Amino acid sequence: MTDTAHTSDITDLFVIGGGINGCGIARDAAGRGLSVALAEKNDLASATSSASTKLFHGGLRYLEYFEFRLVQEALIEREVLLRAMPHISWPMRFVLPFHKDMRFDNTTPTSKLLTTFMPWMKGRRPAWLIRLGLFMYDTLGKRGILPGTSTVDLTTDEAGKPLNSKFKKAFEYSDCWVEDARLVVLNARDAETRGAEILTRTEVVNATRHADHWEIRLKDLATGEETTRRAKMLVNAGGPWVADVLRQKLGQNSRESVRLVRGSHIVVPKLYDHGRCYFFQGQDGRIIFAIPYEEDFTLIGTTDADHPDPETKPVCTEEEQDYLVDFASNYFEKPVSRDQIVWTYSGVRPLYDDGASSASAATREYVLTLDQTQAPLLNVFGGKITTYRKLAEAALAKIGEAFPDLSDNWTAGVPLPGGDFPVEDVAKLRDRLARDYPFLTPYAVRRLLRAYGTEAWDLLSDAKGEADLGQSFGATITARELDWAITREWVRSGEDYLWRRTKLGLRLNEAERAAVDTYIRDRAARLAA
Repeated sequence: MTDTAHTSDITDLFVIGGGINGCGIARDAAGRGLSVALAEKNDLASATSSASTKLFHGGLRYLEYFEFRLVQEALIEREVLLRAMPHISWPMRFVLPFHKDMRFDNTTPTSKLLTTFMPWMKGRRPAWLIRLGLFMYDTLGKRGILPGTSTVDLTTDEAGKPLNSKFKKAFEYSDCWVEDARLVVLNARDAETRGAEILTRTEVVNATRHADHWEIRLKDLATGEETTRRAKMLVNAGGPWVADVLRQKLGQNSRESVRLVRGSHIVVPKLYDHGRCYFFQGQDGRIIFAIPYEEDFTLIGTTDADHPDPETKPVCTEEEQDYLVDFASNYFEKPVSRDQIVWTYSGVRPLYDDGASSASAATREYVLTLDQTQAPLLNVFGGKITTYRKLAEAALAKIGEAFPDLSDNWTAGVPLPGGDFPVEDVAKLRDRLARDYPFLTPYAVRRLLRAYGTEAWDLLSDAKGEADLGQSFGATITARELDWAITREWVRSGEDYLWRRTKLGLRLNEAERAAVDTYIRDRAARLAA
């Protein structure tokens, strides 16, 4: 066992949790000159941050709960993020089919208000109300890139072709797609470039609080070695485990807690040919999305169900699969069936526990609590991927109480690795990549640019042909790319690469996935030796 206990080895900030909030805070803090270390027990983005619906969105349905501040912040933030990462994020149009029989969730504040003043509506969701909500959605946030809402005639527009013929009209609005797990990794990489230390597969065994520092016991899960670190301040960004970390690892008493809400998704072969998403409203008042996914698939989700224990691995249950299939089938002309499902995933959203009556009603606001009774401790409750950068800024404002000479906010407008090009230049870069590496297939060009942006040229380097990229594993995966993922993106297993850094597991068979896993594990072991 190695102990580090010299005063000179004290880190300013130690972050627990390698999800989007932890990595976002680490990046922001490192960029302000703080010395930062971050520990993640598993792989980066291995829990909630890789199991989202992959959207930067304002949260249209949160307007029903009068969460105007949260929605406004998220709407404004969409374009800030879009400009910083145009390779892993892009605008999308959402089609909201309308029918006179649509209903509200009768528990929302909006529904209760309508029931009181317009009881004859009987829970219906009238067109004027939807249009009012979309007008607010367009105007609450500043839009420079994203177009506003329009009305769609489903009898003539291609968006109507895959839908049940009873839908004649729709509203169309803008939000954004994001590769969620890649967002986490790029924040971690940028943090590391700015001096942060990123420790994956490293468990915080416990932390002891002193008057002016924390003593943190760590365990390297690959080697079993234990070490001790010291930090002036601790940030608990444990996501679903934030309350467990607070009480069990840090030994602190607190009334603050999270409500764990499971969101499940299914993936099926492509259900339609156009590139827009659908926003479907159910008879139960809930909504789901149907989204073009990985070019050849459609993503359908999400559910909202309370999840009792963070240690219980979230899975998309048969009941949830049936719910999503039936929900989508109410809209599509050709019903979706269970046997079409090629993949499911499920994540646990750690929502701040505000005592809401249902999982859907629980607030999506984030709450930061700072305890300075001894060495400072910042706990991060809740949050959503769209507002991660604003959450990090809010966290740094609180961290600044312990480090009063911190510099100002800086992350707005600063691109993440590979994102240093204008949003409107994606097509130009794609054409340039194809010209510079003519041996790449059109699919490989699109995929590499979407994953790596301008860093695709660094990855491909001086390659003159496919042979220069080493062993081929199928689905355009090469040894060159896997080596990049191992040395630059903390990849240590096939799962890390195939289901988080990419979603190429969808395109490989079992033997091919095993070959990728074997290569990564062998290569990573040799590098660690």
